[in-house]
Amino acid sequence: MAHDTRVEERNQMVEYQIRLRGVSDERVLDAMRKIPRHQFVPESLSAAAYNDSPLPIGSGQTISQPYIVALMTELMEVGANDHILEIGTGSGYQAAILGRLAASVVSVERIPDVAAGAEKNLDKAGIKNVTVIVSDGTEGYPAGAPYDCILITAAAPDIPAPLVDQLKDGGRLVAPVGSRDLQILVKLEKHGSAVTRTSHGGVVFVPLLGRYGWNQ
Repeated sequence: MAHDTRVEERNQMVEYQIRLRGVSDERVLDAMRKIPRHQFVPESLSAAAYNDSPLPIGSGQTISQPYIVALMTELMEVGANDHILEIGTGSGYQAAILGRLAASVVSVERIPDVAAGAEKNLDKAGIKNVTVIVSDGTEGYPAGAPYDCILITAAAPDIPAPLVDQLKDGGRLVAPVGSRDLQILVKLEKHGSAVTRTSHGGVVFVPLLGRYGWNQ
């Protein structure tokens, strides 16, 4: 990898946008410091890569605000041996963070061009343990199930049933759930046939399209 000139910007992003807002998992903070976010945004927006905001990446998709990436990652309580499913690859940035924390990540993206871009970004960042699949993410990826954690990075009207089925006993699922315009960040934990659900504040994501999501 070429010399990274933007380490200080990332350190400031972590301290002022993330740690100060209450994200305290040191593994998550370290991953956020290490992954070059500027490599996951369009070149024209590179200067804004470490701003406290989401950014457009093309095809109607966005890269989430750094704080939201960190919060969702912390809520999943990712272990070093975990096998993770991500729904909505986007730029690949969230998958890269997960790749630094977990043993393996399967990331499902609906739009072929977006998936191809994410694969290039992940390769450039040296992330080797993320597999990008082009498919309807609302159906999950049964071939890789069960998963220790599942992360949905688009707004769902409710949690797609196939994803709950693909979660391991003891597994965690984090998703924005609500209307197309405003959602609540929800965490599910699966214990046998019981599923507990907690809420973690308001968020705004692009809609999750697919068989078990929103219509086009």
